[in-house]
Amino acid sequence: MRHTRIQTSRVWVAALCVLALGAGAAVAQEPAETEAEMDPFPRVRVETTAGAFTLELFAEDAPLTVKQFLLLTGSRFYEGTIFHRVIQDFVIQGGGWSVDFQERMIDETLPNESGNGRSNLRGTIAMARTGDPHSAKNQFYINLQDNVALNPRPGRWGYAVFGQVVSGMDVVDEIGKRATGPGGSFDRDVPAAPVIIERVLRVTE
Repeated sequence: MRHTRIQTSRVWVAALCVLALGAGAAVAQEPAETEAEMDPFPRVRVETTAGAFTLELFAEDAPLTVKQFLLLTGSRFYEGTIFHRVIQDFVIQGGGWSVDFQERMIDETLPNESGNGRSNLRGTIAMARTGDPHSAKNQFYINLQDNVALNPRPGRWGYAVFGQVVSGMDVVDEIGKRATGPGGSFDRDVPAAPVIIERVLRVTE
């Protein structure tokens, strides 16, 4: 993903695309919950070097996205990845790069579930993708404000919201205020002090 200066809502949307530059990495397969078995609102705790926050996922509204996110969580895929893209008053984005800027990317892509009635409001989590609407894999972002320009419109796919922060939004906001600059292959928007995801685990709180 190139870091592009945001000037208009159209560019806000375009800048959220993630360029698939590296080879895909297979994820260890674990038994997945069936739709009948899945909790409609599973929760996960994301522990980072900046603090922790808890997400409630929308399994009924975005079943494929939530199932894949939980599979990646269960395989510890996200451990050691960073929030590599931080734009104040827009989003924090992560889940695709290690602290030494080695790309992590799975092979499987997701059908776009953005037409599920969930909006890109402050505190929601959604899937990042390329310009191909059905190209989301493992990178995600959290909205720091209401970003309705990222929602679907007639004739245009949106970005699929699949959960929301239910505790620890202060941690997300603090990450969103970090000083940024170039890092790795990116020329901007990378936190000067890395924010590393240490653990992502299922919780019942």
